[in-house]
Amino acid sequence: MAEYDAVLLTSFGGPEGQDDVIPFLRSVTAGRGVPDERLEEVAHHYRAFGGVSPINAQNRALQAALQAEMASRGIDLPVYWGNRNWQPYLTDVVRDAAASGHTTLLGLVTSAYTSYSGVDQYREDYLRATAGTGVTVDRVREFFDHPGFVTPFIDGVRAAVESLATNGVAADRIHILYVTHSIPTAAADASGPEFGPGGAYVAQHEAVASVIHTAAPPVAGRSLVYQSRSGDPYTPWLEPDINDTIRDLAATRAADAVIVVPIGFVSDHMEVVWDLDHEAAATAAEVHLGFRRVLTPGVHPDFVRGLVDLLVERLRDVPPAQRPHLTALGPWPDHARITNGVVVDGADTSRGVVDDAEASLPGVLA
Repeated sequence: MAEYDAVLLTSFGGPEGQDDVIPFLRSVTAGRGVPDERLEEVAHHYRAFGGVSPINAQNRALQAALQAEMASRGIDLPVYWGNRNWQPYLTDVVRDAAASGHTTLLGLVTSAYTSYSGVDQYREDYLRATAGTGVTVDRVREFFDHPGFVTPFIDGVRAAVESLATNGVAADRIHILYVTHSIPTAAADASGPEFGPGGAYVAQHEAVASVIHTAAPPVAGRSLVYQSRSGDPYTPWLEPDINDTIRDLAATRAADAVIVVPIGFVSDHMEVVWDLDHEAAATAAEVHLGFRRVLTPGVHPDFVRGLVDLLVERLRDVPPAQRPHLTALGPWPDHARITNGVVVDGADTSRGVVDDAEASLPGVLA
């Protein structure tokens, strides 16, 4: 087994009280000159939930679930958890790990797909956090098509179809909406130009949607749609928006109900509970369409086992040909090692470009 001495669960972070909301949003938009007045327009999403994003509690639960699954397999490594934008901050956690003698970390990021914010920005976070510490971080591959990530969505779609059937909605009147976060089209294209328009980001989501849809009961149709766009309104972002699609389905009488499958997200954080459970559900009610939203993987046992499988791949140096994947795009390659704030040991497989429009101000990112 490789000589790792700890696991580093890495995520976005979120506020945990009303007093945290604006400081958190300032952290998200640092260096972009966004005034507090504009931040307050986003803050009301958090205010409606007492200023608390679900994401930190979800990460605590995931950290505990990972630790328990690893222990059940005899993997005796601590699981640290650090965030990009809120406590516990990644830089502090890396220094705490080093102080405890843990300097060769296996990084697990709560982002399944390839984009700047999901790959390059976390690489930048690791570079900053490890600089001057002597710490090494090896990040596991993107897991968009790993069975552990995909299976909970398949289970959820099947349950949603059954639920609608008990309410009198026939399968041939159901349209499934596979939804992910919109990003600027330029950033999507840069995530892997060889994949065509939308780059690797769109290709990966399309591939995952196809796998889920093939395993699900037959329904009227499906679409890949997007949510939570932000930034300059004149900058092209990935479309169609989920709310526009819901209205179009109602206007054309193409469906009596929609099933929303948030394939772009690993847990039910604020963008899921606000943008989907609140806004998209309200749109469906407005146009008299039935609505079901599938749960994200969260701490589903298959997901937790799958994440530990990804760790074991690196611990045991499993060859790529033996790594599980459900699409022709996988298994996605490993990332280059980061040591003491420097990228070393192998080609850097991260993709995408820094695009201020993508991260200028999230609809709600956590």
